[in-house]
Amino acid sequence: MLPTRNFIDLTQPEIAQQLKKNPLVILPAGSVEQHGPHLPTGTDIYASQVIGHAVALRMDGLLLPSTPFGVTPMHMPFEGTITLSTDTYQRVVVETCESTARHGAKQLLILNWHEGNIPSLAIASEKLHREAGMSVIVVQACYVAAELYGHDCGGLTHGGEIEALAVLAYRPDLVHLDRIDYSSDHSHGRKWDKLRRTRSYQPVLTDIRTICATGWYGAPEKATVAKGQKMLDDISSAIAKEADELFAMLDEAQGGTAEIKHLKVGD
Repeated sequence: MLPTRNFIDLTQPEIAQQLKKNPLVILPAGSVEQHGPHLPTGTDIYASQVIGHAVALRMDGLLLPSTPFGVTPMHMPFEGTITLSTDTYQRVVVETCESTARHGAKQLLILNWHEGNIPSLAIASEKLHREAGMSVIVVQACYVAAELYGHDCGGLTHGGEIEALAVLAYRPDLVHLDRIDYSSDHSHGRKWDKLRRTRSYQPVLTDIRTICATGWYGAPEKATVAKGQKMLDDISSAIAKEADELFAMLDEAQGGTAEIKHLKVGD
């Protein structure tokens, strides 16, 4: 029994044994950016880490260390934001996961909480599949949270209740609900968030102030540690269940591809 699922807290023999038992690794992806006066700049990476560890427990996998930074130039007008270029971010993701593939990791679950990372992760995951031979699933955990809790928390808003709950499930000491102030107009924020999240049209925004002039909007006042733990359990359970099914389908599909290749060679 492993003492933890955190890759960097384990010894080499423990990691080697675990990868032979179950070659699944989970990479949390997030960002460091402003989240108003009440949430830490590490909100997105904390969310993906705490959910990632819970998923690792449920799926018998290892949670990889990852860069806390993401692709977040849209938040640079506000202090506290640190962004990587898309090229740098993709290389960090690819080289991190390639290393584990060389040690026997075969399945990769990328668990993302920051929307600005989505295009880069799509490119990186394709490369890891084709060049490192990994079965890869990218989960937009923030969207899973919105599907499960959006109706009760005012949707997925930047600095709102869903994000407060995610941090409360990880580090309650970093959430300062007594400092809630200057939330931007909710109707304006929802309008722009809805517009940029449609399947058919994705306008490119250069400044978070287009969505919320003060840098954040939402109503996190009712967030509690107990509700945060409940959200964590619900999200991690949903992700683990769906990921198990998807990996099984990928194994079946890739087995069929290998069989087709074998038949072609035989012909």
